[in-house]
Amino acid sequence: MFFKAPKNSKKISWTKHVEEKMKFYQLSERRLKRLFRNPKRIEKGIVPGTIAIMQPAGTKKHPTEIWLMYQKLGKKMRIITAWRYPGISPIREAPPIPEDILKFLWKLRT
Repeated sequence: MFFKAPKNSKKISWTKHVEEKMKFYQLSERRLKRLFRNPKRIEKGIVPGTIAIMQPAGTKKHPTEIWLMYQKLGKKMRIITAWRYPGISPIREAPPIPEDILKFLWKLRT
């Protein structure tokens, strides 16, 4: 398989680290963009100010997850790293929900 390096655009910038991880885990730019558009789970990243997103992959017999960690820089997203997790990872925290949306949802509930 030949590796094609991702190209920076107006909305997304790629780090050298993510390029190396894409080579190692055999992930394409198109696959990571698909994950970005339709994540199954969203969590806070380990690094402060980052967000980690996940999408399941693999088969029922050999499940894997593809993870992507990015950082918002105004209107632009910097993709920092991506990896393939063997198996199903435990849920760490609930997804980050802005405070104003939480207040609105509580008002609807009462």
